[in-house]
Amino acid sequence: MKERKSRPVNLDLQTIHFPITAIASILHRISGVITFVAIGILLWLLSISLSSPFGFVEAYNIVNGFFVKLILWGILTALSYHIVGGIRHLLMDLGHFEELESGTKSAKVAFVLTIILSVLAGVLVW
Repeated sequence: MKERKSRPVNLDLQTIHFPITAIASILHRISGVITFVAIGILLWLLSISLSSPFGFVEAYNIVNGFFVKLILWGILTALSYHIVGGIRHLLMDLGHFEELESGTKSAKVAFVLTIILSVLAGVLVW
């Protein structure tokens, strides 16, 4: 019979500090899920707007609300991060940014580009 090694178990998530590359990877997955769900919302709005002239006005009125604009901004931000993160992953597949230092820098660049694209998306939505 094998002897169990007693290892310390840290269940306090507030003390765990992920590296920026791990955070970038987790956010890339989350932005993919948000983008997937957003497709349904955007197709629903497109369907309403194309149904009739009255449907177009109805879709316009829906999109014109503050809360919906906030959701659309969030969708565009998630989509922009997913695209930037996807390009980063493609470059990593080609052999770039695989070292710890360059991977960290590329994650920071992805965050900065996403902030810039998010501001531009905010200008478009508002």
